[in-house]
Amino acid sequence: MQTVRQLLENKAIKDLISVGPEMTVFQALQVMAERDVGAILVMEMGDVVGIFSERDYARRIVLMGRTSAGTKVRDIMTSKVIFVSPGQSIGECMALMTDRRIRHLPVMEDNRVIGLLSIGDLVHATIAEQQFVIEQLVKYIRT
Repeated sequence: MQTVRQLLENKAIKDLISVGPEMTVFQALQVMAERDVGAILVMEMGDVVGIFSERDYARRIVLMGRTSAGTKVRDIMTSKVIFVSPGQSIGECMALMTDRRIRHLPVMEDNRVIGLLSIGDLVHATIAEQQFVIEQLVKYIRT
């Protein structure tokens, strides 16, 4: 099974996208829309202080009657961030996401964030891995 490090090496987007905790939710949503992502790291002075997702927006802005222009990211972000390391397997990450009901995992190495994985990244990698195994089996059977 593929590791997180291998998956990050194959990801097309290499740069991390982040916002500051004092940005408004509206500004963070603009960044997310521009980059076509469903979650974004919240960083302050190089440290991850939270993660902000579309789910946070739906549950803590829309359902609570707040405004995105008048609310800071700090006020609604998820501050208990769960990290994974580059040596962990894709299967371990999927199990963690399923167990914790989360859709994004920052990857931490040497006390710094080196990537952000989405459930879509993991599903795509799993499907690609299964297709490779099937192709190898077909090749073996035919020879």
